[in-house]
Amino acid sequence: MIPFNKSYITKNEEIYIRDTLLRGHTHGDGYYTKQVTKFMEKTFNIKKALMTTSCSSALDMSALLIDLKQGDEVILPSYTFVSTANDIVLRGAKPIFADICEDTLNIDPIDIERKITKKTKAIISVHYAGVACDMDYIMNIAKEYKLKVVEDAAQGVNSKYKGKYLGTIGDIGCYSFHSTKNYSSGEGGAILINNDETLIKRAEIIREKGTNRSQFIRGEVNKYSWVDIGSSYLPSDILAALLYAQFEKLDEIQKKRKKVYENYYDSLKDLEKQEKLRLPVIPQYCESNYHMFYILLNSENERNYLMDKLKEKGISAAFHYIPLHSSPMGLKLGYKQGDIPKTENLSSRILRLPMYAELKEADIKYIIENIEKILEN
Repeated sequence: MIPFNKSYITKNEEIYIRDTLLRGHTHGDGYYTKQVTKFMEKTFNIKKALMTTSCSSALDMSALLIDLKQGDEVILPSYTFVSTANDIVLRGAKPIFADICEDTLNIDPIDIERKITKKTKAIISVHYAGVACDMDYIMNIAKEYKLKVVEDAAQGVNSKYKGKYLGTIGDIGCYSFHSTKNYSSGEGGAILINNDETLIKRAEIIREKGTNRSQFIRGEVNKYSWVDIGSSYLPSDILAALLYAQFEKLDEIQKKRKKVYENYYDSLKDLEKQEKLRLPVIPQYCESNYHMFYILLNSENERNYLMDKLKEKGISAAFHYIPLHSSPMGLKLGYKQGDIPKTENLSSRILRLPMYAELKEADIKYIIENIEKILEN
């Protein structure tokens, strides 16, 4: 069996977890939480980073921070994970689904502009596969219409757009450190506040169950109490210890993933020339973190056939996502099949191949050989 995903493990995870236990501070905002926070702020040039229990939690916090209310609208791609939309619906606002670009499968800025109304409050840009959205275009739209921009960079940690790290361009950024991501703490995430000092202050409060506990710890107030709405978004310091070991190998992990990506790409070029599939596109303005490698088949039937045959050979390939607008919840919100054509077409033809830092060359060769044989038939 060749698994679809496998977390990269360094030599230090076990050491740092043990150290956390010996320090006697396994709850949130301990030694290792502070270390990974400092690392992100320095390495990715972030104004303020706060660790969260997941990227979903970071998105929930972002909805609170931009004061999303009932009747507001937020524009986002339908081609994304459900967490991107849940935070909108939970606040009583409405997700307005935009189509995606043919090349990157990222949200189409032209369609964003088409869907702006007087009720529009924000745009969520989802950086699919670690490849950046056209952020200049999106930020210009946001400036013109006075909208907030939240970057869902769950898949984009250590990727760049024109030299800037993803998650650091919009008003708020959200990271994921789930076990399926390049850098993992098993479960976990981070919210990034890029410019607004008032958002930083409020983010600390929301994250600490609506209390000003962080100010109390810093000695800025003599007691702490309930001052705003919030919830418990602090991850265990044990998880931060896991992540810190991963961050120490930030570039090493990226180089290994790049090698796997390029091996796939070079090996499948001939099949693309034969028009049997299409390879992913990384625009010149992007520096990818090589989060995934996918191929686009010519039809849904071909995609499903190839996926099933690969599984018979012990190769775990998968597709995602079911577009949110055509999901059962999307239908409840009033959307229907056919509303967002490019998303429906591309999502029905995509196949993700096994992708992880330690994927062996022999395994990649085996995967490629099987793809070639299956498509020949």
